[in-house]
Amino acid sequence: MTVFSSEYHVGEDERKGGKGYYAAAAVCAVMLIVLGVTTFFIGRKNAYELDTVPSFENAIDEGRYTEALEIYRGIQDEVLKASPEDQASNAKRLQMLTDMENIVRVRVDSLCDHIIVNRYVLTASDINFLNSMKELTSSVVSERMYRICEDFLLGKIEKPVVMYFFEQLQPVGNFSATANPLLRELDFIETATGDVQTAEKAFSEGDYIAAVKRYTLVDSNYDGFVGDYCYKRITAIKELMYQPMMAEGEHMLQTSKFYSAEQLFSDLAVIFPEDEMIKSNLLTATSYTSEVREYRGQIEVICVRSLIADTDIAFSSRIRSGDTSLYLTTYEFEKILENLYERDYVLVDPENLIEASDPTFLLERNLKVPKGKKPLVVVIENLQYSASAYNVGTCRRLVLNDESQVCGEYINAAGETVVSRTAESIGILDSFVEKHPDFTYDGAKGIISVSGYESCFGYVISQDEVDDRNAALVAANYPQINPSAEEIQYNRDRVTDIANVLSDNGWKFANCTYNYIQDCTNTEKQVLMDDTDKWLDQIGSLFGEVHMLVYPNGNYIPGTDDRAVYYKNLGFRIFFGGGSTPYYTYGDNYLYLDRAMMSYVTLNRKVYQELFDYNEIIDPARKQNEDT
Repeated sequence: MTVFSSEYHVGEDERKGGKGYYAAAAVCAVMLIVLGVTTFFIGRKNAYELDTVPSFENAIDEGRYTEALEIYRGIQDEVLKASPEDQASNAKRLQMLTDMENIVRVRVDSLCDHIIVNRYVLTASDINFLNSMKELTSSVVSERMYRICEDFLLGKIEKPVVMYFFEQLQPVGNFSATANPLLRELDFIETATGDVQTAEKAFSEGDYIAAVKRYTLVDSNYDGFVGDYCYKRITAIKELMYQPMMAEGEHMLQTSKFYSAEQLFSDLAVIFPEDEMIKSNLLTATSYTSEVREYRGQIEVICVRSLIADTDIAFSSRIRSGDTSLYLTTYEFEKILENLYERDYVLVDPENLIEASDPTFLLERNLKVPKGKKPLVVVIENLQYSASAYNVGTCRRLVLNDESQVCGEYINAAGETVVSRTAESIGILDSFVEKHPDFTYDGAKGIISVSGYESCFGYVISQDEVDDRNAALVAANYPQINPSAEEIQYNRDRVTDIANVLSDNGWKFANCTYNYIQDCTNTEKQVLMDDTDKWLDQIGSLFGEVHMLVYPNGNYIPGTDDRAVYYKNLGFRIFFGGGSTPYYTYGDNYLYLDRAMMSYVTLNRKVYQELFDYNEIIDPARKQNEDT
């Protein structure tokens, strides 16, 4: 180490006396001076920025308005002179300007609110403030003048209040430049209030098309303030409505609601005349629509139970253990649809026969159908899937497939679980409409009546159902169940999911009593009330608003009966009884229709010859079973 030091170590005196040492010291000194000066100026700059807005506010508080205005304008000048590279500092200056403007805005708004609410009279001090702060106060007052005119146009404020507001502010400073033109237009604004408020009501209810139409009409009749306001609202509503309305229209096309889609895209084409996607969607809709006319005549209502999906189970003498005469097979139901289609029937929604917005009375509405078509309503009876029907080859429950399509699920003769759209009437009818879009008027499908006895759609959705389900399972030689609360909630969620898909695709729902009461005609009111309470709580809560009731076995209650009034007061307005001959009538706050039950034992009735050819629709598997 000693040798090393003697060779390379520079002595202390020698190092201090060298030129390199003095140069380094000088550089360090300069850097310290620069750092100090920079820190000083940055400190002053930060202090200046931190102090500017409070100084501005203090000057206003103390009535030094000229000084306050100079502070504001000084920052404005700095913003205008700043170089593009000085973005960070400029952002701070812009924020300072905003803060100062907000201080003035709060004070001006407070004065304006006092004038409007309390009929406040401006003092000399108020007028001095409004005059002295020049452009800062005039911009806010101008905004308030326009806003109070908008409130008057929208019916939020009375004309005398508007007049008083202008009376107070018009003489101040240069506010008259804004006030006078608006004052001259007050009568025009008053005339337009009704139409503008109608437009805004439509907008608030989500009827964007009606809102734009009304605003466009007003805009064509007025210039000035009213015209400018209408143009502004039209622009804002068009921007807001475009995406959701396009999505709604395209969903209509997907669900066969072609007549509604045609109307929607026709309206949108007027509002957005240059939009090519709207034109294309309108062309698609019109390709599936035809002339519509009012229909006055019979309305066919056919009713089916769950279908036989596995004919091996249903008709094999080795397996069969149930009464198959109550049920149609999937083959027979599809053949019925084909026959009805060939005879120009079209599916309709019975709710289109009524106007029921008022709960106390019901208005008759004329049904519309495509020219040359006859209306048809399909009811699927009591779709709860009792275990007692497992041995006749019916489905055991409804499920959703990977494409969110409603399917039937059953166990075939080989013991395999089968999931298929064509295993149940819902999927068969949905598929048929996909092939024949003109078989439905505006996407109508059918009505699914639901009870709560045993299950709903094949799912046990309440503890009340467990005992009845187990009794049916034991009778059919199946093991009992003991679902937990979590399993029941899971089942309720599945039913809700299925119901949402069905509703979205044009299906409607009906109550057929919780316990599927066989003879409502001779059932006491209290029994019906208790039953309905359970239906609403356990079943209706999964399906949203339900306005139809299907009487089991067609044993209806007359509409004037106190029990029927009870149902009507709960919101049930359309009732289905039973009868092979088409019949419907309007009563006191309700619509009544008969439904014709389709089963193997009823298919060959003469009254059904206009609907289908009996020999064409009978399943060969059933015939083969009869022959053996």
